[in-house]
This record gives sequence, C-alpha cells and structure tokens, in this order.
Amino acid sequence: MQLTVTSDSELLVQFRNPVTKEKAFTSIIKKYQEKLYWHVRRMVVDHDDANDVLQNVFIRVWNGLENFREDSQLYTWLYRIATNETLTFLEQQKKRTSVSLSDVESGLSNKIKADKYFDSNKLEWKLQLAIQQLPEKQRVVFQLRYYDEMPYEEMSRVLETSEGALKASYHHAVKKIEDYIKNH
Repeated sequence: MQLTVTSDSELLVQFRNPVTKEKAFTSIIKKYQEKLYWHVRRMVVDHDDANDVLQNVFIRVWNGLENFREDSQLYTWLYRIATNETLTFLEQQKKRTSVSLSDVESGLSNKIKADKYFDSNKLEWKLQLAIQQLPEKQRVVFQLRYYDEMPYEEMSRVLETSEGALKASYHHAVKKIEDYIKNH
C-alpha cells in the first residue's frame, strides 16, 4: 500500500471544502499530533494533562482553521496554539491550587521523581529536573530549540518575540541548566 503525504496547503484546501473537511482535519491531526503532544508534555510533564491540553489545542484548531490566513506555515500556527494552550493550562493550575508558580514547578519536579523509570543518576533525568527549574518563558524557548530544533526565526513567529530576545533567553536557560546539573 502506497502512502501519500499531502502538503499542508493541499490539506487546507481540502479543509475548506465541506465534503473533505473532516478527512483533511484528521490528516492534519495525524501529521502533527505526536510533535505537538511532546511539545506540550515537556511543559506539563503529566501524560493525562498533556492529552487534555492537546485536545483543547485541536478544538481551537478546528474552530480557527477556517480563518487561517497562511501568513505563516501551518506548523508554526499549530505550535503557537499549543504553546498558548499549555501556558493557559499552567496558569489555571496555579490559580486552581492558589499556590505560587514555584510550588507548581516543584510539583512538576515531584512528578518527574515519582516516575517509575526515574533514576537521579541519569543525565536525562537531571536535565528534566533542571528544565522544570527554569522560568516559564525560558523553559518554552529551551524546549523549542533543544528538543524540536526549531530555528530562531520560526520560534520568533510562534512566540511572537524578537530573535535577539529568544537567543538571550535560550542562552540564559542553558547556563541555568548547566549550573543545576553541575550542582545536583
């Protein structure tokens, strides 16, 4: 069976046609679901929370895709929605528990430590713990650059911030992570 990969522009044309709208949306989900899931998961840590956020992302995509102007790539637009939904989720978590962000972040660190595969001697776990210590914006920038290997130009469109600010943010995040790993 030959698998054909449909371009984003073709998928958008199909989405705007009432006959092929649902099929096109399903294709968009299949194409981007895993990347978006891991983008969200790295920020919220918990699998169920990541799935909840991702569901909200795809609801927003369904409701907004009709008006997507294609000023940026579909991928960029999806990442912007996923990032905003994730930050909204984290803010709501903060308010719901009426605790400080540092308490939420230490809760995320505890979730990492409670994971059955957690081994504090492994560098990957130290990296995860270090990432959770970063301020929210630095965490997002670090994850987009380090895990998703997103170019600064693309990140600038996703986060609607200058490339210079992103480079500085990434540099500070890397320094804090290095310090954390050295000292723990």
